[in-house]
Amino acid sequence: MSTLDRIVELGHSFQAAKTLLSAVELGVFTALADGPLDAQALGGRIGIDPRGAVDFFDTLVALGLIERDRAGCYTNTAEASLYLDQTKQTYIGGLFELLNSRHFSAWTSLTDALRGNWPGANEDHGHYPALYTDPAALTAFASGMTGAARLVAPAIAAQFPWRDYQRIADIGTAEGGLLVALALAFPHLRGCGFDLPALKPLFEIYVRSHGLSDRLQFCAGNFFQDRLPAADVLVMGRILHNWDLPTKHMLLRKAYEALPAGGVLVVYERLVDEERRKAVAALTMSLHMLIMTAGGFAFTASDCQRWMRGAGFEDFRVTPLVAGYSMIVGTKAS
Repeated sequence: MSTLDRIVELGHSFQAAKTLLSAVELGVFTALADGPLDAQALGGRIGIDPRGAVDFFDTLVALGLIERDRAGCYTNTAEASLYLDQTKQTYIGGLFELLNSRHFSAWTSLTDALRGNWPGANEDHGHYPALYTDPAALTAFASGMTGAARLVAPAIAAQFPWRDYQRIADIGTAEGGLLVALALAFPHLRGCGFDLPALKPLFEIYVRSHGLSDRLQFCAGNFFQDRLPAADVLVMGRILHNWDLPTKHMLLRKAYEALPAGGVLVVYERLVDEERRKAVAALTMSLHMLIMTAGGFAFTASDCQRWMRGAGFEDFRVTPLVAGYSMIVGTKAS
């Protein structure tokens, strides 16, 4: 692709993104789960006007998300069936629902944020206080976090020796998406999900739906005020990037204090590459923190290891996961 073509495509890339987000919102991929549908039937199933239906569906074909046969009937691709059908345990669409309902419109504020007019600047705890008092927004947020957890959980399960540990605590657990995935993969694991009390009903519903209430419990707390729960392994996934540097240090110190000797902290994030030239997903996520929070920012693996070392951790390991995520593991000295 020429430089000109790349620039033009990049400038229009929000259109492709919004097509995917609207398709998830409308339930296109779930509607196609039972078999092929033509444009009229599919449009009727998801409730859209005929005028834009064919263009919408053919755009999804061009994006490689659905397929169209010679008879004009549409079906899911294998990937869309696996990840975007709401009826499957591998569904990550909650993440896209969150991007669609909250993040997409928030990015219209990027220019203002770059000029210093930060939407989250007047909130010590970013956008969370308002979010956690709005039941509908909180449910959407928790579902989005479950989508993100399902995205990385298989890689985290495969890349860490969970059989060597007994108890896990997931900090900022939301519905408990990561805990559930790990508990299903490793029947010996027990754990707790730590989050603000408002998340307890959503956590318990999600855990109960997977038959894991006897092994996974909710631990209500506020990590600004309370001690973190004790466990062999603490997980901080997509947590540190939300906060300024002093808060990052505080959270890592609390994690160290909560762990026994030989205990492990697992941090997973979209990490900025060391030369800050390639990790587009992590760098744009850092811009998202500029828009949404009072002081959050993304960071490199070496940044995180330096902060963890300052808290007392040692013996670090950095492992790439999926979709730009990496896992940093540090151990509390014996």
